[in-house]
Amino acid sequence: MSGNEKFDTAAVEVKQLTYRPSDNELLELYSYYKQGTIGDNETEKPGVFDFKGSAKWKAWNKVKGMSKEEAQAKYIELVEILKAKN
Repeated sequence: MSGNEKFDTAAVEVKQLTYRPSDNELLELYSYYKQGTIGDNETEKPGVFDFKGSAKWKAWNKVKGMSKEEAQAKYIELVEILKAKN
């Protein structure tokens, strides 16, 4: 299975978890997914009262400069950890 296929499979598997990951785990998943599919965060920072949007923006911005391949690998690794907790 290629890296992209593993990434796509992990994206499906994470939705099949029987428990809700912590907010920090969800933000980490989000950041790796966005970096792995889009690349660097070039969007405008959300307003100060958009707490959820700001948290997601900061998480994605934190991995700026990471290659898509590395982000996908980290996403797959995190999904495997979450599946083991399942």
